[in-house]
Amino acid sequence: MKYYHEKTLTNVSFEEAIQKVTEALKEEGFGILTEIDVKETLKEKLDEDFRPYKILGACNPPFAHKALLAEDKIGAMLPCNVIVQQSDDGVEIAAVDPVASMQAVGNKDLVKIAEEIRSKLKSVVERF
Repeated sequence: MKYYHEKTLTNVSFEEAIQKVTEALKEEGFGILTEIDVKETLKEKLDEDFRPYKILGACNPPFAHKALLAEDKIGAMLPCNVIVQQSDDGVEIAAVDPVASMQAVGNKDLVKIAEEIRSKLKSVVERF
Protein backbone atom coordinates (compact mmCIF):
# COMPACT_ATOMS: atom_id res chain seq x y z
CA MET A 1 0.00 0.00 0.00
CA LYS A 2 1.31 3.43 -0.92
CA TYR A 3 1.49 5.84 1.99
CA TYR A 4 0.73 8.92 -0.12
CA HIS A 5 -1.27 10.32 -3.05
CA GLU A 6 0.64 12.45 -5.54
CA LYS A 7 0.32 14.50 -8.69
CA THR A 8 2.80 16.51 -10.74
CA LEU A 9 1.74 19.93 -12.02
CA THR A 10 3.38 21.33 -15.13
CA ASN A 11 1.50 24.61 -15.48
CA VAL A 12 2.35 26.44 -12.22
CA SER A 13 5.36 27.73 -10.39
CA PHE A 14 6.45 26.32 -7.03
CA GLU A 15 5.06 29.33 -5.13
CA GLU A 16 1.79 29.21 -7.08
CA ALA A 17 1.47 25.52 -6.19
CA ILE A 18 1.92 26.32 -2.48
CA GLN A 19 -0.84 28.92 -2.72
CA LYS A 20 -3.20 26.65 -4.67
CA VAL A 21 -2.64 23.69 -2.34
CA THR A 22 -3.22 25.88 0.71
CA GLU A 23 -6.48 27.17 -0.80
CA ALA A 24 -7.61 23.66 -1.75
CA LEU A 25 -6.88 22.40 1.76
CA LYS A 26 -8.90 25.27 3.20
CA GLU A 27 -11.84 24.35 0.96
CA GLU A 28 -11.70 20.84 2.47
CA GLY A 29 -11.69 22.20 6.04
CA PHE A 30 -7.93 22.11 6.68
CA GLY A 31 -5.71 24.83 8.01
CA ILE A 32 -1.92 24.88 7.88
CA LEU A 33 -0.45 24.54 11.38
CA THR A 34 3.16 24.28 10.27
CA GLU A 35 5.20 25.05 7.19
CA ILE A 36 8.69 23.61 6.97
CA ASP A 37 10.94 24.96 4.24
CA VAL A 38 13.27 21.99 3.74
CA LYS A 39 15.46 23.82 1.21
CA GLU A 40 16.04 26.72 3.62
CA THR A 41 16.60 24.44 6.62
CA LEU A 42 19.15 22.26 4.85
CA LYS A 43 21.00 25.35 3.64
CA GLU A 44 21.01 26.93 7.11
CA LYS A 45 21.87 23.78 9.10
CA LEU A 46 24.11 21.86 6.68
CA ASP A 47 25.10 24.43 4.04
CA GLU A 48 23.60 22.06 1.47
CA ASP A 49 21.71 23.17 -1.62
CA PHE A 50 18.40 21.39 -2.16
CA ARG A 51 15.47 21.74 -4.51
CA PRO A 52 12.43 23.80 -3.41
CA TYR A 53 10.60 21.53 -0.97
CA LYS A 54 8.00 22.47 1.63
CA ILE A 55 6.13 20.36 4.13
CA LEU A 56 2.70 21.72 5.02
CA GLY A 57 1.29 20.41 8.30
CA ALA A 58 -2.44 20.38 7.58
CA CYS A 59 -5.11 19.99 10.26
CA ASN A 60 -8.85 19.58 10.04
CA PRO A 61 -9.94 20.37 13.62
CA PRO A 62 -13.19 18.33 13.72
CA PHE A 63 -11.40 15.23 12.44
CA ALA A 64 -8.40 15.81 14.70
CA HIS A 65 -10.77 16.02 17.66
CA LYS A 66 -12.52 12.77 16.68
CA ALA A 67 -9.18 11.01 16.25
CA LEU A 68 -7.92 12.26 19.63
CA LEU A 69 -11.09 11.01 21.31
CA ALA A 70 -10.64 7.60 19.68
CA GLU A 71 -6.91 7.32 20.44
CA ASP A 72 -5.20 9.62 22.92
CA LYS A 73 -1.67 9.08 21.51
CA ILE A 74 -2.71 9.81 17.90
CA GLY A 75 -1.25 13.30 18.27
CA ALA A 76 2.11 11.66 17.54
CA MET A 77 0.85 11.20 13.96
CA LEU A 78 -0.78 14.61 13.52
CA PRO A 79 -0.97 16.89 11.58
CA CYS A 80 -1.45 15.41 8.11
CA ASN A 81 1.57 16.29 6.02
CA VAL A 82 1.30 17.54 2.47
CA ILE A 83 4.51 18.15 0.52
CA VAL A 84 5.13 20.46 -2.40
CA GLN A 85 8.44 19.95 -4.17
CA GLN A 86 10.08 21.02 -7.38
CA SER A 87 10.92 18.14 -9.69
CA ASP A 88 12.40 17.86 -13.17
CA ASP A 89 8.87 17.34 -14.52
CA GLY A 90 7.17 20.22 -12.70
CA VAL A 91 5.90 20.73 -9.18
CA GLU A 92 4.88 17.62 -7.30
CA ILE A 93 2.17 17.61 -4.65
CA ALA A 94 1.92 14.62 -2.32
CA ALA A 95 -0.34 14.06 0.68
CA VAL A 96 -0.07 11.38 3.31
CA ASP A 97 -2.60 8.55 3.14
CA PRO A 98 -3.94 8.46 6.71
CA VAL A 99 -5.41 4.99 6.19
CA ALA A 100 -1.92 3.61 5.55
CA SER A 101 -0.45 5.36 8.59
CA MET A 102 -3.35 4.43 10.89
CA GLN A 103 -2.84 0.72 10.18
CA ALA A 104 0.16 0.86 12.51
CA VAL A 105 -2.09 2.02 15.35
CA GLY A 106 -4.49 -0.91 15.19
CA ASN A 107 -7.51 1.00 16.53
CA LYS A 108 -10.66 0.09 14.59
CA ASP A 109 -12.35 3.33 15.69
CA LEU A 110 -9.81 5.28 13.63
CA VAL A 111 -10.53 3.48 10.35
CA LYS A 112 -13.66 5.49 9.40
CA ILE A 113 -12.01 8.78 10.42
CA ALA A 114 -8.89 7.95 8.40
CA GLU A 115 -11.00 7.03 5.36
CA GLU A 116 -12.83 10.36 5.49
CA ILE A 117 -9.57 12.30 5.81
CA ARG A 118 -8.05 10.24 2.98
CA SER A 119 -10.96 11.23 0.75
CA LYS A 120 -10.47 14.92 1.52
CA LEU A 121 -6.69 14.89 1.03
CA LYS A 122 -6.98 12.84 -2.16
CA SER A 123 -9.52 15.38 -3.42
CA VAL A 124 -7.01 18.18 -2.78
CA VAL A 125 -4.29 16.41 -4.79
CA GLU A 126 -6.55 15.37 -7.64
CA ARG A 127 -8.23 18.72 -8.22
CA PHE A 128 -5.24 20.13 -10.12
